[in-house]
Amino acid sequence: MKRIDVAIAIVLRESKLLIARRKAGGPLGGYWEFPGGKRHRNETLQACLARELWEELAIRAKPVLSFSSITHSYSHELVCLHPFLCIHQSGEPRAIGCEEARWIDPSQLRQYQFPPANAQLIDQLIQALPPNSWNIDQGMPAGGTFEGLAYRS
Repeated sequence: MKRIDVAIAIVLRESKLLIARRKAGGPLGGYWEFPGGKRHRNETLQACLARELWEELAIRAKPVLSFSSITHSYSHELVCLHPFLCIHQSGEPRAIGCEEARWIDPSQLRQYQFPPANAQLIDQLIQALPPNSWNIDQGMPAGGTFEGLAYRS
């Protein structure tokens, strides 16, 4: 089975997360996702993340934390997600490589249909990012713990 490495960004701006709706007609069309995409050969995960955010949404974001990788087996491929918590730096999201993008509260994540590979990550985010838990100026959590996360400088 073919393995695909995917870098995904959980982009945070003023306690809101950025999600994007996949284009209809493609794999998992109409589902919501965290922006990101397939890593190219010899590309670092961080470079992949920056490229995908720019190509899909015309934004820049700084990775500050990485979650443990998530491997999920679909019928046609094995997907390894590499999620990063990122701080929005510049640009207003434009739906270039997706149908639409929106900023939501982490508590709203379960109101959107995400691919099955994201289920565990969504649970972690809801627990780790309660409303108003992120201190954007210092770039670190204001309270609570981030189980399953590793700090990236």
